[in-house]
Amino acid sequence: MIDERALSKLRWRCRRGLLENDLLIERFFNRHPEGVSVSHADGLTTLMDLSDNDLLDLLLRRKEPSGEIDTAEVREVLAELRP
Repeated sequence: MIDERALSKLRWRCRRGLLENDLLIERFFNRHPEGVSVSHADGLTTLMDLSDNDLLDLLLRRKEPSGEIDTAEVREVLAELRP
């Protein structure tokens, strides 16, 4: 698990401009009240580098991860984020 300070920074970084993204990400954090693993943190960090629209496309299964974001960590986090 990542420490409390790193978790706080990650939650702040995960704030998005699209409400739909925010709702799905907040639901992810609510499912992990004990904290977030390093692998989840890595996957979320990678996803947060995307634009809001690209992230929403992944979350709603309009697209699948490809290229350098197609990692086990990203796929694991997406599986938990997707409705």
